[in-house]
Amino acid sequence: MLTDHYYSRHVEAESKPMYWEEDLRGHRLHFKTDQGVFSKKAVDFGSKLLVNLFEEPEIAGPILDVGCGYGPIGLTIAKSFPTRTIHMVDVNERALALAKENASNNKLTNAVIYESDRLQQVKEKNFTAIITNPPIRAGKKVVHDIFTQSYHHLTNEGSLWVVIQKKQGAPSAQQKLQEIFHSVEILNKKKGYYILKAKKG
Repeated sequence: MLTDHYYSRHVEAESKPMYWEEDLRGHRLHFKTDQGVFSKKAVDFGSKLLVNLFEEPEIAGPILDVGCGYGPIGLTIAKSFPTRTIHMVDVNERALALAKENASNNKLTNAVIYESDRLQQVKEKNFTAIITNPPIRAGKKVVHDIFTQSYHHLTNEGSLWVVIQKKQGAPSAQQKLQEIFHSVEILNKKKGYYILKAKKG
């Protein structure tokens, strides 16, 4: 029985690459995906909702995509805001390799992609925005760690953007964010998905 999860570091499943295109924020992006990564056949509804609602921060500085997978959120942000540096992190080695290949195939040079368990290997502390479709199946502790660590990697004016389904813990996620951040608002609710924006200052 395979024990691979999209939040595993090493993926044992045989590689079976897939190629397709998606229109996001008015840009057509080309994606390569594979076994053992999250939502490999299409960009999931939650990620689409999140990336389409995301607004460029008013202050200058880098943006971070936590749990980037093969790159749909981070690369769309990189395409939309070419003067910004977009950091993209994941623990899944196969997903990271795909994200790097997808960045190259979409001619994006402003994406910095590297391995990190949550934000533990992220050195930058001055992100103006952090965006995440968190790995719910990794458990509540992992998700809440992402929230707490994100607070410490944001500028004082920075915001954390999160998509999470109601049935997968959106109310408790909102409560946890309210314990950490200065303010939290629900930007949208659609098909059971919540888009939460938590402001640091």
